[in-house]
Amino acid sequence: MPGRESFYLTTPIFYVNDVPHIGHAYTEVAADVLARWHRQRGDDTWLLTGTDEHGQKIMRTATANGVAPREWADKLVAEAWKPLLATLDIANDDFIRTTDERHERTVAAFLQRLYDDGHIYAGEFEGYYCVGCEEYKRPADLVAPAAGEFAGRQVCPIHGRPVEVLQEQNWFFRMSAFQDRLLALYEERPEFVQPASVRNEIVQFVKQGLEDLSISRSSFDWGVRVPWDPSHVVYVWFDALLNYVSAIGYGQDEAEFERRWPAVHLVGKDIARFHAVIWPAMLMAAGVEVPRAVFGHGWLLVGGEKMSKSKLTGIAPNEITDVFGSDAFRYYFLSAITFGQDGSFSWEDLSARYQAELANGLGNLASRVVAMVDRYFDGEVPELGTLGRGDEFILDAARQAVAQANEAIDRFAIDEAVEASRRLVMTLNGFITDEEPWALARDPEQRERLATVLAIAVRGLKTLAVLLAPVVPKAAARLWPALGGEGEAADQDIRVAVEDGGGRVAPLDPPLFPRIELLESA
Repeated sequence: MPGRESFYLTTPIFYVNDVPHIGHAYTEVAADVLARWHRQRGDDTWLLTGTDEHGQKIMRTATANGVAPREWADKLVAEAWKPLLATLDIANDDFIRTTDERHERTVAAFLQRLYDDGHIYAGEFEGYYCVGCEEYKRPADLVAPAAGEFAGRQVCPIHGRPVEVLQEQNWFFRMSAFQDRLLALYEERPEFVQPASVRNEIVQFVKQGLEDLSISRSSFDWGVRVPWDPSHVVYVWFDALLNYVSAIGYGQDEAEFERRWPAVHLVGKDIARFHAVIWPAMLMAAGVEVPRAVFGHGWLLVGGEKMSKSKLTGIAPNEITDVFGSDAFRYYFLSAITFGQDGSFSWEDLSARYQAELANGLGNLASRVVAMVDRYFDGEVPELGTLGRGDEFILDAARQAVAQANEAIDRFAIDEAVEASRRLVMTLNGFITDEEPWALARDPEQRERLATVLAIAVRGLKTLAVLLAPVVPKAAARLWPALGGEGEAADQDIRVAVEDGGGRVAPLDPPLFPRIELLESA
């Protein structure tokens, strides 16, 4: 659309072999905050998420549960994965399933193009295969425990289970032919893979030498059929990666594809290699522009290990949202963890941050200011009078918070953007404490000063409502009109936030973040 920058953001598509845990939710929330932020900038924003439903892992899980793979996928999508989005207030624009007809058509057409152009050939392969990762592993990628249940066996360090030795007659993608082009891409566009730790790992992996990629399987039949050889199904990752273009009309709706592509891919660091090596090589072979960026965020850790359903360390998102609410879930995970690095979850830290930063911080500040405007000015937000010592500092602090938060978002530093808002909350609370508007209200000669103090506080809170709308959308949607704001907080330009005051306040009842005294479910 003319005059609007396109911002197409994707999450990984998640395996439907089990229900989601907070590791999946973390990715969804981070992507949603980025998308909401860009919408508030006026960008032509599109957020895609979805599910990965083909492959050996899904087939085995369905068989173990006594149902067909498609029946299993339908059940998990309807009962677990789509409800997750509602639980977390995810405002996605599309939900793609790899069993969608639109996707399977794209996979077949894309693969046929690569075959016709000589990028695919027949060959035999034998190697170590991790069904959990759906990936052949190099020996260097595996560990061999000296003791325990799997002593002396080749084990995937991610899933903690032995790999299988597979030998198959497969179709191969000439990925090795793109090694130099990939290295040139990483050199010319260092921002293509982020953060730097993930980029360095990817560069070193490619420099070791790329092998051609087996892209079909004949030992099972749950997948997209290879167009020219229906006895094979497409390798699940080759299939899954194409969701990013099948969802926006590649080969079917060129206008939509041109409008959206290229994308920013937000993924966990454990699958960054697929997105930063295999995926751009596939696109290069097809003559399609590579993605704008691949950001591999860190893991959520429980007991020092990556959260995993297979290891029984997964925590269901609703275990948290049922106690604290979706806003607190979103705020906590995007403020307590440096985005891009690993982070540990604890109920104690969640509870402490909720009480200190949301209930006692933002929530209490908002309730106090609204109540004082209602009491001292009959609900009408007062106008600024003569600015006294320190007043300009507070107004400038709000402007700085806006600038710092927007700059942080450009670097995918979501935690820094939230921190800019937290610092503004602290500044405003300090301002109220220092100025003591309740004392000013007792002196008729301080009427103008009281008005100025509360006008400044309202402006600061309005700035917070706009800045935090992508992070805590429910609270922001209540806070904005309570401060006399017109329209919706989520519709305000986040690059400016607030430039004027005015309006009438409305009571915040119940409080934005009620205090939670007992955490029995924790």
